[in-house]
Amino acid sequence: MIAMSNGQRRTLAGRRAVAAIDPGTGKCGVACIAADGSVLSRAIVSPEAVPDWIRSMAVHGELEVVLGNGTGHRSVARLLEEAGIAFGLVDERNTSAVARRRYLEANPPRGWRRLIPVGLRTPDEAYDDWVAIVLAERAASRDDA
Repeated sequence: MIAMSNGQRRTLAGRRAVAAIDPGTGKCGVACIAADGSVLSRAIVSPEAVPDWIRSMAVHGELEVVLGNGTGHRSVARLLEEAGIAFGLVDERNTSAVARRRYLEANPPRGWRRLIPVGLRTPDEAYDDWVAIVLAERAASRDDA
């Protein structure tokens, strides 16, 4: 179940896809996952572009939209409400650490950088979209429990 912004609770049962937003003040990670957990799309967009990105994901069928409850979520929530997009909030605790590890595993270093322990490596680019994937998976798995 997902806590909705208006206090209601909703499940993801029967949904084909989950679209998640990792909110930020200057950029937002967005991702859409299918019911089977496969990643349909991921990107990093400006907060103002989030509603248009959500609408573009409608090609995947009915979406459950979730927004991380971290930094900048109120301003992104306002943008979604103004666009008439219903959404739920999902806990962002530890999602950046999980996403960072996944990013580094999916993008292994080359050359001498392979000698640097994983814990000391830093991503070469922003990985907010990977955080959004973790948020979508977290929302979907809460429904399965």
